[in-house]
Amino acid sequence: MSTHAMHEAEIGSPPPLAEPRPERNRLITVPFVLAVFAVIALGAVSLFTGVYDIWGREDGRDMFFITRVPRTIALMLTGAAMAMTGLIMHLVTRNKMVEPTTTGTTEWAGLGLLAAYLLVPGPTLVMRMTGAIVFSFVGTMIFFLFLRHVRLRSSLIVPITGMMLGAVVSAFSTFMTLRFNMSQVIENWFIGSFAPVQAGRYEHLWIIVAVTLITFLYANRLTIAGLGEDVATALGLHYHRLILLANALVAVCVGVVAAVIGNIPFLGLIVPNIVSMIRGDDLRSNLPWVCLTGMGTITLCDIVARVVIMPFEVPVSLILGTLGAAVFILILLRQRRSGRVR
Repeated sequence: MSTHAMHEAEIGSPPPLAEPRPERNRLITVPFVLAVFAVIALGAVSLFTGVYDIWGREDGRDMFFITRVPRTIALMLTGAAMAMTGLIMHLVTRNKMVEPTTTGTTEWAGLGLLAAYLLVPGPTLVMRMTGAIVFSFVGTMIFFLFLRHVRLRSSLIVPITGMMLGAVVSAFSTFMTLRFNMSQVIENWFIGSFAPVQAGRYEHLWIIVAVTLITFLYANRLTIAGLGEDVATALGLHYHRLILLANALVAVCVGVVAAVIGNIPFLGLIVPNIVSMIRGDDLRSNLPWVCLTGMGTITLCDIVARVVIMPFEVPVSLILGTLGAAVFILILLRQRRSGRVR
């Protein structure tokens, strides 16, 4: 080949590929490792926070493993579960303000608990959990069917509609509790406290680990499903099956937490929004961050709930509800400034 031909080939050839940059969604990074240590530190603080003197009492060691360790484990599992449900619902509905609290799913779970008490006198934890899961799934499907068949002009209408639906379900639950004199069931569920957690009463929360693994395995498919039915179908995915799977995962998490702990509001709103603002909307790469941040958030709120009026304790749902309401308002203001609310 002549020098001129070689020169033309060099000019016409595509530029050499640049060296790949470090992937942003790589899991093992310095910030992630620091976040892990921060959550471990919060867990250690939780283990040694409380009124009971585990050092000066003879049964202190037994109480440590009967109450403190189960409570901390329950905090971690609950935080991961509720944060993960918010992330799944954000993707599937393509709305950043949708989570179990703003779709009525938690109210349906409470109705499921009440149904278990009405149908079976003295139901076991498994029975209550089954009722909460079934009703959560039915309620979430009703909400999704509503979104599918009703054209909404504003993204704000979605959470408002969900909260209205939840208020109707909650009112019906209140009527049934008054009718059958079972108000204590709903009152205990609304408290949403980790104070009653002890060995033998939290182990069902380990189901959340299996749900997390399933979510991670189907993360890419659920992310594509969040792009819409047309895109998912064009890529060869069964959109409706993925929606059913997403609803089932959400229902299991919400039902298990509702039966064991109670109502945990707004955690699925706070955590996924913070993570998505920083890392985007990829479910697979965000899932570990969301679970970890959910653990840290609920553990910190529980520590505050235990020390704010020590020796007494306020429900963690009160702290999360206050924080979640503030974050909800900030999200609305942020979207309004950016012109994203249409």
